Amino acid sequence: MAIRAVVWDIDDTLFDYTSADRAGMRAHLVAEGLFGGYATAEEALTRWRQVTDQQWARFSAGEVSFGGQRRDRVRAFLGREMADAEADAWFERYIGHYEAAWALFPDVLPALDVLAASHRHAVLSNSSIAVQDRKLRTLGVHHRFEVILCAAELGVSKPDAGAFLAVCDALELLPREVAYVGDHPEIDGRGAAEAGLLSVWIDRGGVYADGTAAAVTHRISTLAELPAIVGTDSRFGAPSTFG
Repeated sequence: MAIRAVVWDIDDTLFDYTSADRAGMRAHLVAEGLFGGYATAEEALTRWRQVTDQQWARFSAGEVSFGGQRRDRVRAFLGREMADAEADAWFERYIGHYEAAWALFPDVLPALDVLAASHRHAVLSNSSIAVQDRKLRTLGVHHRFEVILCAAELGVSKPDAGAFLAVCDALELLPREVAYVGDHPEIDGRGAAEAGLLSVWIDRGGVYADGTAAAVTHRISTLAELPAIVGTDSRFGAPSTFG
């Protein structure tokens, strides 16, 4: 059965989240005068990344709300108790610096252009609609996607099969008619494969061990490789439409 739709992760798949987060936090720490508590800027940025990963795992497990994980990131990073309003204000100041660094990866628009006529497109993110809707509009690609679903509103997050099946239902397609493209081999790659979708891991040179990608159907290093995969999928016998 042919692949009829491509569902996309956003952060570090379409949008260069890691670079924007680092640049934004660096600028924010300078503005807040907070580098002094760390031996190096890199140490501060590494600590922010660790705190973000820890609190995001709590959100994904349903232990805290989307807003709650943001506040707890601030509290953990600063190492002190803060009222919600104070933590929210600190995070919003960071967001201003972060948004100034937003950018798509250079291979995104060419891939979307190539696939525009042949495949439907949707988004499934572990973030919230409020965050990702704004991001996609600012980056100029919101109109490219007919369905945008996020974990905060769905009540289920990747790698749970329910998240992937929800976007298939929204598209009114069977899982085997849908490809999922994401940057994380477990959350995106394994999750999509186990839900029955064609799983495509975009490996942009991250820190993931090769062994974690065992369940991923396809591993690519650039989105230029994607059209051939979704146009000619040997697992389902779809004919190539890309020559």
